[in-house]
Amino acid sequence: MSRSEQSARSLRVGEEMRHALARIFEHGLHDPALAEIALTVTEVRVSPDLKNATAYVVPLGGAHAAEVMAGLKRAEGYLRRELAQAVKLRYAPALHFTLDTSFEHASQIDALLRRPEVARDLVPPAQPKRKKTRDAE
Repeated sequence: MSRSEQSARSLRVGEEMRHALARIFEHGLHDPALAEIALTVTEVRVSPDLKNATAYVVPLGGAHAAEVMAGLKRAEGYLRRELAQAVKLRYAPALHFTLDTSFEHASQIDALLRRPEVARDLVPPAQPKRKKTRDAE
């Protein structure tokens, strides 16, 4: 589901959950895989019924992604409880974590656009010069 297809309410709840998760990560987690890693929560997508949430995260520098994702999987229950206290909803949504690869994709696209053969194609063609004509007096 794209962001444009989500309801305003699920977008608001997702944004509130993103801020709450960022605060939780800021205080630190006890899992050894997560203890010294700075995490960025780029987005939280919430299902229309608000019962499932997918948090997109990026470890700082992209280091140790596999260990971080395993640590987040282990901490899902704890994080769900913490999130339920921070964001007041009728039900605490099931929480899932996904590695956000959008920065990698953007970097690849940027590298492609900077290649000489592509950059040449992106330059607008030169306009032909018009001959000056004398106006009849």
